[in-house]
Amino acid sequence: MSETRDAVPLLAARGLLLRAGTRTLVQGLTLNIEPGTLWCVLGANGSGKTTLLHTLAGLQGAAGGSVQWQGRALAAWPLAQAARLRGLLPQSLHDAFSASALEVVLQGRYPYGDRWAGESEADRAIAHQALRSVDLDGFAQRDVLTLSGGERRRVGIAALLAQDPALLLLDEPLAHLDWHHQIVVLEHLASLARRGNKAVVLSIHDLNLAFRFASHAVLLGGAQSQVGAVADVMAAEALSRTFGHCVRRIDAGTQVLFVAQ
Repeated sequence: MSETRDAVPLLAARGLLLRAGTRTLVQGLTLNIEPGTLWCVLGANGSGKTTLLHTLAGLQGAAGGSVQWQGRALAAWPLAQAARLRGLLPQSLHDAFSASALEVVLQGRYPYGDRWAGESEADRAIAHQALRSVDLDGFAQRDVLTLSGGERRRVGIAALLAQDPALLLLDEPLAHLDWHHQIVVLEHLASLARRGNKAVVLSIHDLNLAFRFASHAVLLGGAQSQVGAVADVMAAEALSRTFGHCVRRIDAGTQVLFVAQ
């Protein structure tokens, strides 16, 4: 199932076939990602969420099908232009050397600057604003090697925000975050999407947060994957089948809650 519009989507995937070795993860997946939308990618462990995000980001090829950004094949994009169009927050972040949080966030500005001139005052202002957006004001000079897992995760998100791509791809951005900062991050990402010139795609395990913040969903299940508006895709029966556990949907006034039976 997919949504179609006359305008060229920010990202279009057609008939994607994704494999891990001899195992088929995703088969025949088609989707259009438009500016102004926030997509959640849902699925059981090992269902292909990370593989899908890496494929959409152009970091690995698909076994079949195609991916285009703004109507152009991924191979047609020069690297600098590609870095301005899409950004990826990986599932794991590894720091081999000491660096300040500001220095890490400023890495997101590399696609825009002269590598010989270094960062500008405008770049530094953008980086500071990105840190504030994830509730890390005052952390600019902190060594990332001294940060907690949740704080380091938010530094990574801030670097992606500083990169300012039109398409933000995030692999489990809420990992290690406490409840408050999960909401802070999701509210900021949703606000970026609502402005209309960006799209956000993130993998997430919390069904309630996914339904609350996402406009669209990808529910991975091999050849039975579903794509569409979040209210249509996140049906209790489909979720139960995907996760192999009974999921009950409760409509409580203006809220929708999902609970495991």
